[in-house]
Amino acid sequence: MVRSRKGPAMNDYMITTDNNADLPEDFYKNHEVGCTYLSYTLEGKEYTEGNFLPVEEFYNKMRAGSMPTTSQVNPESARALFEPYLKDGRDILHIAFSSGLSGTFNSCRIAAEELMQEYPGRRVLVLDSLSASLGQGLLVYLAQERKEKGGSIEDVANWVETHKRNIVHLFTVDDLDHLYRGGRVSRTTAFLGGMLNIKPILHVDDAGKLIPIGKVRGRKKSLLELADLMDRKIGSYAKSCNMIFISHGDCLEEAEAIKQKLITDYGMENVQIEYVGPVIGAHTGVGVLAVFALANSR
Repeated sequence: MVRSRKGPAMNDYMITTDNNADLPEDFYKNHEVGCTYLSYTLEGKEYTEGNFLPVEEFYNKMRAGSMPTTSQVNPESARALFEPYLKDGRDILHIAFSSGLSGTFNSCRIAAEELMQEYPGRRVLVLDSLSASLGQGLLVYLAQERKEKGGSIEDVANWVETHKRNIVHLFTVDDLDHLYRGGRVSRTTAFLGGMLNIKPILHVDDAGKLIPIGKVRGRKKSLLELADLMDRKIGSYAKSCNMIFISHGDCLEEAEAIKQKLITDYGMENVQIEYVGPVIGAHTGVGVLAVFALANSR
């Protein structure tokens, strides 16, 4: 669970995001961070804010063969998140899911432009995180940390824009079929990967898109490669990186093993684990495992 880090009251603006940040609900409540929700459809039923399946049940249904689909945030949903804060006299700094993976950022931008016309003097700054899952979550976490230390909306927005491409996303999947369905790998790659037990190593690039950067044979080697790559990428941030996130698609035991390796073998501290939420999990499948940190570059 992400720790509570309450600081001085900062009531002039709110930081908001969407559920693809994969932060726990307690974080949003404890830190007064607003959240809008992408939805998913599974077995003919739509799930959205307030009625998501327990995450273990969601992944069990995927194991049994169910194939969920997802929907982005639309301008009306973004407006429903923003407007109550504007009515309360607060500005908004919104950190959105990568534009390279979804139209959610654009929907939030449209809603912000409309609302700023209706509420003169109020600001809604919508930033493209170019990130996903706990990469986006880490960016939100660090932005909120700066806000609670007294950072103004301009200072925090500038920090996010300057550092968002320093958020490293490294991950692997256990089943390439879901990436094939989403157009992330070819049919041939998915087929041969399954036949030969080839596991891809992927990341989110500077444009916020998901791309493969390597491949290894076997699940265990793919997990070890994630830890080794992260150690190499952190570079000069090794001493200042105060939080590393791991997200997983219902493979907690493997996530715990990677956490222990990062701590024991590489000297990393404050490693926290959360589930990959259902919206991203619908595209990555059961067994996705990812590591995120602030580093020299992606």
